Amino acid sequence: MNDVFREGLFAGQTVVVTGGGSGINLRIAERFAAQGAHTALIGRTQSKLDAAVEGIVAAGGSASAHSADVRDYDAMAAIMAEVAQTRGPLDVLVSGAAGNFPAPAAVMSSRGFKAVLDIDVLGTFHAARAAFEHLRKPGAVVLNISAPQATVAYPLQSHVCAAKAGVDMITKTLALEWGPLGVRVISISPGPIDDTEGMRRLTPDEDSRQRAMDAMPLRTFGTRDDIANLCLFCASSAGRFITGTVLSCDGGMSLVGGAVMLG
Repeated sequence: MNDVFREGLFAGQTVVVTGGGSGINLRIAERFAAQGAHTALIGRTQSKLDAAVEGIVAAGGSASAHSADVRDYDAMAAIMAEVAQTRGPLDVLVSGAAGNFPAPAAVMSSRGFKAVLDIDVLGTFHAARAAFEHLRKPGAVVLNISAPQATVAYPLQSHVCAAKAGVDMITKTLALEWGPLGVRVISISPGPIDDTEGMRRLTPDEDSRQRAMDAMPLRTFGTRDDIANLCLFCASSAGRFITGTVLSCDGGMSLVGGAVMLG
């Protein structure tokens, strides 16, 4: 699937990816790097970031690791300024840091609920706000990684449903405010994506995995490349007239709903 886009599509560009040390976000970073961009990865675990950068560089790409918690605005601002000073103005921000764990609302702690909102909602705002001064130019793009839980109710996911709804409204508001500057802001909403920590938590055994897959209109889970491809499309000139919207890449899962998937 790496030949979907022409070689060097993002040559010379700088792409920042939060939560970039693993999973979907790492695959997004790898694909941007494969198309010529420098990818600056932000995450909490230095060892994961270092391993991710090593893999990107070994594949012929350019990347750097920056350890920070998206809940810490000052740390995020310092990293954005460092990347911009080193690499020049930012071209793309992928805000992908997120938290999730299955838990019934009746027994979930306030601290647990708040942690997910802080990572997803506050973290998304921090990343965008900290990056703003360095990407306020025509053609810049912000891609916020959302989830179907923003609009589809899921059992055991009240915290994530609330958080992702907040992420999507941040997307729409920033698209209104930053559009006149030429900055596009889009939410990408992945459905069940195979070989990710999220799906391992939500479908922890073969029975739950098969039940979720059988409920999918396409009868299969997506891949990390599916999401990366959509991000590359949106950030390219092909997506130049797209902003302020939520683009689902979920195999039709939002048509059947969370209760069918996980109930």
